[in-house]
Amino acid sequence: MPDTYDHRAVLSFPYADERRARVVHDAIRVEVGGIDDDRSTADVTRTDDTVEVVVRARDLVALRAGVNTWTRLVEAAETVAAVGDSQ
Repeated sequence: MPDTYDHRAVLSFPYADERRARVVHDAIRVEVGGIDDDRSTADVTRTDDTVEVVVRARDLVALRAGVNTWTRLVEAAETVAAVGDSQ
């Protein structure tokens, strides 16, 4: 199987402040490498108040699955962070 990923999606999540971006980033970055497979991989970075997830895949089906997975992970982290703020 080739080592290249022909498809890529960049997901950018801006937040109102750097603290929220850091909380979301720290919550999801632990998943990097853990949910990769032979068809897709992802990287997570944060710059100031924006979290970026880059999903790379060998085919479009794997890309869609990766985007869906990482979007759900970000949504879950946002929900938990919001609940934490209200406590």
